[in-house]
Amino acid sequence: MNKYSLKQFFLNNFDAIINAKIWQNVLMRTVALTLCLGFLYFVVSIDLTLYQQLAFGLLSIIVAIKLNNARWKSYGLIALFAISTTALIRYIVWRYNNTLTFNSTLDNFFGTGLFLAETYIILVVLIGYIQTIWPLKREIIALPADIDSWPTVDLFIPTYNEPLSVVKITILAAQSIDWPKNKLNIYLLDDGKRDDFRDFCTEAQVHYMSRDNNEHHKAGNLNLALSKTHGEFVAFFDCDHIPTRAFLQVTMGPFLKDPKLALVQTPHWFYSPDPFERNLNTYGEVPNEGELFYGVVQKGNDLWNASFFCGSCAVIRRAPLMEVGGIAVETVTEDAHTSLKMSRKGYNTAFIGIPLAAGLATESFSRHIGQRIRWARGMAQIFRTDNPMLGRGLTLPQRLCYLNAMLHFFYGLPRIVLLTAPLAYLFFDAAIYNASATMVLVYAFPAVFLSNMTNTVASGHHRHSFWSDVYESCLAWFLLVPVLWALIRPKSGSFNVTTKGGVVEEEYFDWKFALPILILLVLNISGIIVALVKLYFGADAYGTLLLNLFWVSINSMILAAGVNVAMEAKQIRNTPRISSRLPATLILSNGKTIACHTSNFSSAGVGLTLPANCILNEGEQVRVSIVRGDKEALVPGTVCNGGSNVGINFDALTLQQLRDITAVTFSRAEMWLQKTGKSTPKSPFASLSEIFFYSRITFSRAFKNVFMRQRSIAKDVR
Repeated sequence: MNKYSLKQFFLNNFDAIINAKIWQNVLMRTVALTLCLGFLYFVVSIDLTLYQQLAFGLLSIIVAIKLNNARWKSYGLIALFAISTTALIRYIVWRYNNTLTFNSTLDNFFGTGLFLAETYIILVVLIGYIQTIWPLKREIIALPADIDSWPTVDLFIPTYNEPLSVVKITILAAQSIDWPKNKLNIYLLDDGKRDDFRDFCTEAQVHYMSRDNNEHHKAGNLNLALSKTHGEFVAFFDCDHIPTRAFLQVTMGPFLKDPKLALVQTPHWFYSPDPFERNLNTYGEVPNEGELFYGVVQKGNDLWNASFFCGSCAVIRRAPLMEVGGIAVETVTEDAHTSLKMSRKGYNTAFIGIPLAAGLATESFSRHIGQRIRWARGMAQIFRTDNPMLGRGLTLPQRLCYLNAMLHFFYGLPRIVLLTAPLAYLFFDAAIYNASATMVLVYAFPAVFLSNMTNTVASGHHRHSFWSDVYESCLAWFLLVPVLWALIRPKSGSFNVTTKGGVVEEEYFDWKFALPILILLVLNISGIIVALVKLYFGADAYGTLLLNLFWVSINSMILAAGVNVAMEAKQIRNTPRISSRLPATLILSNGKTIACHTSNFSSAGVGLTLPANCILNEGEQVRVSIVRGDKEALVPGTVCNGGSNVGINFDALTLQQLRDITAVTFSRAEMWLQKTGKSTPKSPFASLSEIFFYSRITFSRAFKNVFMRQRSIAKDVR
């Protein structure tokens, strides 16, 4: 058998080898794991010369590229995880054994700080590999044909300071959910104590609850409702998260199959762009922050029975929820803490990766930062008060999944260290590595290259390479103090509500929240200048200078791209338009009908694409008909943009008309499924050039606003 037929035989029978009965034996699995760990220890601990390490690194990269092109399905990704793990551990072991002997206090301070930051990053990456080694893709479990056997569900919509225009669509969509009406009770939980909300609930015929105080904030609001309701299950929706009609029929099946199942979580999908997407104009092109979590991480958690509650778009079985005392009130991330408590009690959790609801993203960079600070502070509080690595009730994989969720938000200090470490050498001649630039390169390059390659393959459509660096660089400074303070005093700090809805009437630059990013950017650009000057004058350690020059150049590019996020783009619509092609009929004032289709819609209007020979004038009164199955929405409107591609603003709608238009648009079962995971995967190099494009915008703006303005002033003086 020649080598090619042997390779073909191995590829064709790989599944059979992996699934062989021999691996069902605990002893055989233990022996195999021991051998693998022993081999890993040997490979990562062996000391190599410069050329041996260079050869080892190049061989690892070549094998990884070959594996990525092989027909090994998900097993190839596991092999990539193994190769990347080897390179990362080799790097950090080499760093510990060979690069931490310093000659001065300054060198020791900067060098040890960098090593600790790298250790944190590698630890998070390695736990992430375990976490996402085999993302679980659950199939939908059908409900019994006998509707009378379906359980009762209480649906909670908590609200505090959001406008009624946002909340009412969620309420009406909840009423359109396909579930027996006598088994579904909808409750608006108003912590804002507003009369117009009470009146709307009365008109819409849903339950309204309020309370005299705001104790424990959202958790307290939910717990009060739990104490006054009795459904077997509870569905949770933030007041801007609009459910589709299929939500309960998709999520309830697993509960009926597994009596120990306590939670089913679904993705948070956003039909409006977040500040990164809106201000960088990347909506639909570059996956947002949440896509990696819901597209990869939560599916990975699900394999280990560690999917956790995210506060909305989820269903929880009431009995285990009440067994742990209801929604957790000890931390400001009450959702994740609640699921941690249920997991400690031995209950199962599940994640169904189908977007069955959609909501509003944060509109501004400042609100986005506030939301992330609350998440980070809450995770630090859990880490401090209910650490998943301690206590009973969790398996080791569950502990690691929860631990990684918490460690993720500790990136503030390590990220700032990485953004400033090369400056220690360039400004102060501090030796942050006690090693030559060549040795650093042959150990660091394979580790960085392979981890980027592996994460790119694992992330697929859900994250482009290096964009995590942009997100974290923008937020690092703001998370640093809240996270450290929460570790010291976990009970301090207040709960902040992320306001949704609103407009940005004029484009403006948010100097307050851009300032830390700008300072880091200026420092790194200064580092580039210093490096170039030293190179020009022929300084020693030429290789070290080049390495640090490359480092500050990458930092500058990432920070420059991030600066654009603080340039708040104009947003004049209270209700974002959602791109969607739906069949529609336009009825003119003279009774003539025109078959057309929607280009977009919102709760306040719709965009229509008319046949080529049809043109409408601005101000014309029309009626729009949109049909979904046996449901029709017929609503009046006024043409606001004339032509063959027209915009229609709805006139004042009755409650029934608003309910109808919600049912045929937002509530469509497939509405968000057709939009998820549509971003085109990109190689690390393509993604880096994508970030370079946004960094050029920053420098172009700076040139126009500073240098061209100074030139104009000088001309005026003359």
